[in-house]
Amino acid sequence: MSVETLKEEIVNFVDQNLSTYQENALRIHSQPETSNHEYFAQDVLTKQLEAEGFTVKRDVAGHPTGFDARYKADKEGPVLAFLAEFDALEGLGHGCGHNLFGNYSSLAAAALKSVIDQVGGEIRVYGTPGEEGGENGSAKESFVREGFFDDVDAALCAHPGSGKHIPTSHLLANDPVDIEFFGKSSHATAAPEEGISALTPLIQTFVGIDALRFHLPKDVSIHGVILDGGQAANVVPDYSRGRFYIRAKNRKTLDEVREKVKRIAEGAAHGTGAELKFGLFQNKVDDMIITESFDQLFFKQIDWAGLTADEIGEADSQAHGSSDVGNVSYAVPTIQPFLAISKENIPGHSQALVDAAGSEEGLDSIRIAAILLACTALDLILEPDTLAQIQADHQESLARGN
Repeated sequence: MSVETLKEEIVNFVDQNLSTYQENALRIHSQPETSNHEYFAQDVLTKQLEAEGFTVKRDVAGHPTGFDARYKADKEGPVLAFLAEFDALEGLGHGCGHNLFGNYSSLAAAALKSVIDQVGGEIRVYGTPGEEGGENGSAKESFVREGFFDDVDAALCAHPGSGKHIPTSHLLANDPVDIEFFGKSSHATAAPEEGISALTPLIQTFVGIDALRFHLPKDVSIHGVILDGGQAANVVPDYSRGRFYIRAKNRKTLDEVREKVKRIAEGAAHGTGAELKFGLFQNKVDDMIITESFDQLFFKQIDWAGLTADEIGEADSQAHGSSDVGNVSYAVPTIQPFLAISKENIPGHSQALVDAAGSEEGLDSIRIAAILLACTALDLILEPDTLAQIQADHQESLARGN
């Protein structure tokens, strides 16, 4: 059977089943859930995948709302993983469009399954909770650490965006760090000499970080808040906690900066006599290793999705945020293009994006994403040389660190 005929089958499958996945996206949109509490979204996505013939495991990689859905053809071929996000933002809802994201990957996987027995290979859908962070967040690092990508040849996903459809963009590495100090309480007036303030070293840490900024690369940012600074003004606080995001263009730079921040905190603890606890409060997040040839293969499929070249833009050369898809990109070739759900440019993590994620244009993007992702994956299966070249390009990008 020709490639064209196989892709026609994929497009027909998407068109015949699109309304189901659009309804699922609206259901998830109407019941937003935060990191590792996405039980409703997990249920919607996994039951649909089971109905499509996938074998599903839930509660994986240390994340109760994570899942691993698989279908393997009798004929051998590459192992391809579609990544599914489905968490919402606390207090806002689906301001990043993850109600669509999870359905992009699920419908793409189901569409590819409709032809995979003819071509061979294995399809996986990894449901990865908490991309937005939060409780036990950034699950993709857990999937990488637990070996879920050890036998995967490539990973694919697409993210809702606005304006134009654009290739995979740069992302910043991010270490979410808690800095805690432990002192000794005492009455602040009657016996201040008996106390060891835990708040003082935390304030000194903020001051030290501000001084450090003068000696950091422009691609580094550090921002933090005080979560606990004491309970009463007349009591020397015996505990304090600050939460920081330390970001950099790449993992190597970030590791160096994190150690500098740690030394500032250690100095503050030593100078005041407090005890220090310093460490990640959730998984680390890596920068994005971009494999341009993989994105090029993705956008070669635009005719099948009814898109034109005028609707395709260029990726932003500057990284403005972080995502744990970067962790996957360190393990295997990975793409995460952005697909517009609004013709107007609207900011992420906004009410406008929440509205777009439930709009007609947002729902229509499920068709575009599923066709592009599934057809790209089909080419990886049918063209071993193309897959091998993408893997070689990925290794070159990984060696460069960008």
